[in-house]
Amino acid sequence: MNYVLPHIDKLEPYKSGIMPKDHERAIRLHLNESPYPPSPEVLAALQHTSAEVLHRYPDPQCTELRQALADFYQVESSQVFCSNGSSELIGLLFRTLIGEHRRVAIPYPSFALYENVAASYQSETIRIPTDEDFSIDIDQLMACAADVIVLVNPNAPTGLLLPASEVERLARGFDGLVVIDEAYMEFVETDESVIPLIRELPNLLVIRTFSKAYALCGGRVGYALGNSSLISAFEKGRNSYHLNTITQRLALAALKDQQYMKSNAAAVRRTRDAFSSQLAELGFTVFPSQTNFVLCTPPANSQLTAFEWMERLMEQEIYVRYFNADRLRDKLRISIGTDEQMDHVIAQFKAALNYSD
Repeated sequence: MNYVLPHIDKLEPYKSGIMPKDHERAIRLHLNESPYPPSPEVLAALQHTSAEVLHRYPDPQCTELRQALADFYQVESSQVFCSNGSSELIGLLFRTLIGEHRRVAIPYPSFALYENVAASYQSETIRIPTDEDFSIDIDQLMACAADVIVLVNPNAPTGLLLPASEVERLARGFDGLVVIDEAYMEFVETDESVIPLIRELPNLLVIRTFSKAYALCGGRVGYALGNSSLISAFEKGRNSYHLNTITQRLALAALKDQQYMKSNAAAVRRTRDAFSSQLAELGFTVFPSQTNFVLCTPPANSQLTAFEWMERLMEQEIYVRYFNADRLRDKLRISIGTDEQMDHVIAQFKAALNYSD
C-alpha cells in the first residue's frame, strides 16, 4: 500500500547542486556561495557563544534580530519575519497565504523551488516566458489570469535585474499578492529594492536572505518584509523554535557590519565584470548579470555541449551549474569566486579551446 499522497508521489525532488567529495580541492562555483568568509564580527559572535544556548530553546519570535532588521529598513517589527533560510519562507508562503489550487505566475526561467512547492500544494504554475535575452515583460505578467505573481529580482539563474520602477508598476497594477524575491539584491550597485513600498502596498511581500552577500548560507537565515497582516500569517503557520539561537546571533552580527558586506559585494562585482569580459573574448555569450554569478553559452565552435563542459571542469575539481531544463540546456551558470579561482577557470577554458594569447 502506498501511503504517500498521490500528487506528492508524482513529484521530482528539488535538485540542488552536486556536493563535492573533496572539499579541500574543490572550487565550488555552482551554488552561488560567497567566496569570502562571514564578517569577523560573525566569527567573534560564534566564539563568544556559550554552551548554555544548546540546552535552552531559542526565542521563537527572533525578537532581537527582527527589531534590528526593522530598524535597518525603517519599518515596524510587525512587518518583519525571520526564518530558517528563505526556503522555509517559500513553504510558509504556500502554507499560509497561497494555499491549494491557486494560480501562481512566475517568469521562466527562474528559481525552480517555487514551482516545486506550488506543485506540492496542487497549485498551478503559470510560466510567463521571458524574451530571447531573458528580459521580463511586466505587462505580460500583469495580464495573466493569476492569483499570485512571484518575481525573483535580480532573477536566478539569468542574473538580470528589473528596475524598481517596473517592479513598483507591477505591484500597484496587480490586485493579487505580489512576491518579490530579492536574494541577490545586495550585489546590485544602485538601490533597486522595493522594500520601502511595503509601508503602503498591502499586497507586496519581499523575501531576503543572509546566504549570499552576508556569507551565511550554512547558517540558514532568511527574512520577509511586508504588511503586518501578511507577517502575522507567517507567525501563525511557522514551526515552533524554527531558528536556532546561534544562527540568530550570527545574523545579527552580520547585519551590523555593513561595511564588510558592501566591500565584499563590490569585490564580487569587479571580479564578475572582469570574468564576463574574459568569457566574451573566448567566444562565450554572456548575459549581463547583477548578481554573484553569470549565465553563459559556450562557443558554438567548441564542439562540446554545455553538459560536457560541466563534466570537463568537474574533472579538474571545478564545479559549475548545468540545468537540464528548457532554454538552459546549452548554458552554464558560473558563480563568482575569488580572482584566483576565476583565473583558473579561464585557464581551463583556454586550454580546452586551444586558445593562445
